[in-house]
Amino acid sequence: MARVVVVGAGPGGLATAMLLARAGLDVTVLERQPHVGGRTSSHGGSGFTFDLGPTFFLYPRVISEIFRACGRDLSTEVDMRRLDPQYHLVFGGGGSMKATPDVPRMIEEIRRVSPADAGAFQRFLDDNRHKMECFRPVLEKSFQSIRDVLTWPMMRLLPMLRPWLSLEQELGRYFTDPRVRLAFSFQSKYLGMSPFNCPSLFSILSFLEYEHGVFHPMGGCGAVSTAMAKAAREMGVDIRLGEEVDKLEFKGRKIIAAHTRGGRHECDRMVVNADFAHAMTKLVPDHLRSNWNDQKIKTRRYSCSTFMLYLGVEGIFPDIEHHTIYMSKDYEGNLRDIETTHTLSNDPSFYLHNPSRIDPSLAPPGHSSLYVLVPVTHQHDNVDWSVEGPRYREKVLDQIRILGLPDLRPLIRHERMITPADWENEQFIYRGATFNLAHNLGQMLHLRPRNRFDDLQGVYLTGGGTHPGSGLPVIYESARISSRLLLQDLGLPYDHCVADDKRTQSKTLLGRLFPARATSQDQRQLTA
Repeated sequence: MARVVVVGAGPGGLATAMLLARAGLDVTVLERQPHVGGRTSSHGGSGFTFDLGPTFFLYPRVISEIFRACGRDLSTEVDMRRLDPQYHLVFGGGGSMKATPDVPRMIEEIRRVSPADAGAFQRFLDDNRHKMECFRPVLEKSFQSIRDVLTWPMMRLLPMLRPWLSLEQELGRYFTDPRVRLAFSFQSKYLGMSPFNCPSLFSILSFLEYEHGVFHPMGGCGAVSTAMAKAAREMGVDIRLGEEVDKLEFKGRKIIAAHTRGGRHECDRMVVNADFAHAMTKLVPDHLRSNWNDQKIKTRRYSCSTFMLYLGVEGIFPDIEHHTIYMSKDYEGNLRDIETTHTLSNDPSFYLHNPSRIDPSLAPPGHSSLYVLVPVTHQHDNVDWSVEGPRYREKVLDQIRILGLPDLRPLIRHERMITPADWENEQFIYRGATFNLAHNLGQMLHLRPRNRFDDLQGVYLTGGGTHPGSGLPVIYESARISSRLLLQDLGLPYDHCVADDKRTQSKTLLGRLFPARATSQDQRQLTA
């Protein structure tokens, strides 16, 4: 039986462990922290519980299919609540909008902000539904070389994807009011990018919210990671917590073992779920990485980081929606501070999570667990967080009063602050870039670190640092892609690592363009 070591028990690592165990492999997961989930985990104290990173589930289809492939039902493991409204958008330039998946109501919300744009919403949904149908097989496919990109099906997609446009420019084809465009482009922050630089493809992010819903897992997103770990253990996976990998052992370029304080863990294959840039620069000698050496990693573009406050406060706030997003009056200037000048804004955009209004498990009675996220520059010499952290805390506590909250300082009963320096030094995230490598066109598809990591033999990647990219749905998809490649390389069946509807090739454009007689493994996967 082939032995596989998975480094990291984040969402990608747990999903991979489930899929490989389903195929009968001997799987060991090594996790340095005392709990599973990575950034998709929970923390807290004094009766308060907070998600560390992601706070909602978008497009739960992928993780549901992984559970189903392993003979389990996600809906029986985790209580998922669809939100309506999905979030409350507050524009620093004036006005607000409660985004709802109810199309007639959403049209009226848009009309309140910009009457001229209300009629374009349905066209936006229809166009992006078609875009998603055509592009989804690309997100589910591995890209191991330029040959996987330069294919007729991919070329057929270009007119629809319009890679020459930014997301902001793409939305300009539908909406005239910049605030409405922001309502459908702020989701680029899920990728750690500005809509002014983000490729137009990612208009599908906001579409997915309206088409498939925004969900809150009762108990927080960490509850999903806990359910995945439970399923993996029941399938025979050995999850070892508190075992930090401090060395990888190679024979030439072939991985043969991982070392922790607990001992030497031999393996035939390895899946790296740790932050890509951090893991490679700390665990793999530079001379073994010809394509992704230290110099190349250093010069890549990275996403923004986040400044976090987790506040357990006395009181409840029924007028504050589950998700609220404030967008700076000078939104473009705020993004320039984050991405170009690497300075801290005077009027920062922020996101406030108030889950206690529907999930009483997260705070004691009469109290609330509030989560505040402020997009900021990744680690840069311009900002010394040992000095700026306490100052920025005060700034943010003042800033969130824009939403009508009282001064929370006398109400705080539990608090934790995380800065970009903490993300780097405590969570082992390269430069504290919480959304990993940026998702510009030069760092996507085959130009991102590949799922079968070709610098090393027997090493595969999963998580936000590989294809398809950041965000929970695509991280789970990366687990399916990498598991499929690993099983193929072992000559084992991989049908359970394929999306459910890919078994009916007529359902997608690429299925129609790649007939069943195709010869390459990836083409057969798309039409299996």
